[in-house]
Amino acid sequence: MTDSTTPKTETVSATRQILRMLWNDKFALVAAIFLCVVVLCAILGPWLLDDAATKQNLRGRNSAVFDVSRGWLFVLGGDALGRPLLARIIVASRNTMMVAAGAVAISMLVGSALGLIAGYSRTRASQIILRLADVIMSFPSLLLAVIVLYMLSPSVGNIILVLAITRIPIYLRTTRAEVLEVRERMFVQAALVMGASDRRIIFRHILPMVLPTLLTIATLDFSFVMLAESSLSFLGIGIQPPEITWGLMVAQGRPYLTNAWWLSFWPGLAIILTTLSLNLLSNWMRVALDPVQRWRLEIGGKKNG
Repeated sequence: MTDSTTPKTETVSATRQILRMLWNDKFALVAAIFLCVVVLCAILGPWLLDDAATKQNLRGRNSAVFDVSRGWLFVLGGDALGRPLLARIIVASRNTMMVAAGAVAISMLVGSALGLIAGYSRTRASQIILRLADVIMSFPSLLLAVIVLYMLSPSVGNIILVLAITRIPIYLRTTRAEVLEVRERMFVQAALVMGASDRRIIFRHILPMVLPTLLTIATLDFSFVMLAESSLSFLGIGIQPPEITWGLMVAQGRPYLTNAWWLSFWPGLAIILTTLSLNLLSNWMRVALDPVQRWRLEIGGKKNG
């Protein structure tokens, strides 16, 4: 009975410790709450507000901010076709988050897998993988995305694939550098002496040491990919109407900046706040996942208590 309950107790204790450290950093706490709201909007928004976000009402063209005479959804104003901006921002969060999350997940999985091979293997394969990363990094990521999307149709899947390819070298090089350092530690050498297989050493001993760094980079990279997708949509080669993203909404409001600034302001503000929240949360994760610096958050909680 004791052996079966001990892992559950340790998991609950670790979860409480993480939540306590998050509570001690108020900026990270607010950022986490905001990101949870954005995720809920991305999941539930299209299901609840899809009709309101696409229904046109030419009488409400460029409705002013806080003009709720047509309903509470017009609290942020209306766009050039009379559609409520609040509903469109909430619905657009799905595509924006989907592209960013998909690109980060694919690049992290592929890049970390290649980085583990390049760092642990002493064969010619590691050099081939590094040269592949050099080829990808030789092209500016946004320029490469522009060229590929001009050749292919700018669909959600193609955008995710292109942005993922451009971010693979970040995870590949980071993972390789971490593995080169971890594989020389004593516990890895002891596992080798005891006859552990390469697969067991990589996934049981090396990967858990590398994973916190990769998660921190992924949080930062999420904001970069989201900005890249917004830039592509702003240039007109990202997701195309009738699909919407925050970047596309900013582009659609550009002709009306002089007389209806809110068309671009609110989706631009959503991009800024989401990016800022991701950066704040990434900074907290860097401290919380580092045993050398974690004491700062723990001591802060004791002082507050």
